[in-house]
Amino acid sequence: MTINPFQLKAQTTQKNKKYSALLLGLSAVFSSSLFASDLVPYRAEYDVLRKGEVHGNAIRELSKVSNDTYSLNYESNIEWMIFSDERMENSLFTYHDKSPKPLLYTLKREGTGPDKSYKIRFDRENNQLFKDDEKYPINADWNEKRHDVLSYQIALRNDVKAGKTKMSYPIVDKNGNVRSYDFEVVGPETITLPVGNVETIKVKRLYDNDKRQATAWLAPAYHYSVVQMFKGKDGVEQFMIQLKSFDAEKPKQ
Repeated sequence: MTINPFQLKAQTTQKNKKYSALLLGLSAVFSSSLFASDLVPYRAEYDVLRKGEVHGNAIRELSKVSNDTYSLNYESNIEWMIFSDERMENSLFTYHDKSPKPLLYTLKREGTGPDKSYKIRFDRENNQLFKDDEKYPINADWNEKRHDVLSYQIALRNDVKAGKTKMSYPIVDKNGNVRSYDFEVVGPETITLPVGNVETIKVKRLYDNDKRQATAWLAPAYHYSVVQMFKGKDGVEQFMIQLKSFDAEKPKQ
């Protein structure tokens, strides 16, 4: 099955309303699903592909740390010809009223090119950001709505589940600079994965130019988790990830 995520045309207001109604309908259909409860801990495993061939694997895991604190962890290991990339990312965040608030983001990356390792702490008591050495705060204005590069994915998941069609999230990078991650819902699409045929909601990231492309497919039947993701540059595929297993805690009755 050939998937082309780059042919999306501008939608009219009327079409966006139709999409919203359809997405809300999908939410209602899957409301009794095992995976549809709000923030159910899970573990998802993926194949990492390039041009249809598997070159690595990835794991995404959401776990509950305490009554209102969660951990979202992402690990990947990719090898392709002379290129290698092994990384571990984690976001610790609180969760109130369906809103994730990051506390600590960490990244460790090794492989081809420079290694990376850093952390960003969101000090919510003192309204400050700290990087690596907690003695020195990042010189950046505080804003409660800002995310790290993992916590926003929880907000995206919630907004797609709610039927929104356009979303923007302010992201804090390692230097305290703020970038906007903007997304637009393309629409529903059934895709074929190692786990079988899956009904999804296709979401495209919006860039300020055409050099980079990123598309994600979220599945209501899998707790609105990402089941497939595509990234490209200058029209050339960089990688594709596809869900191969998914285990979630059974919601408490």
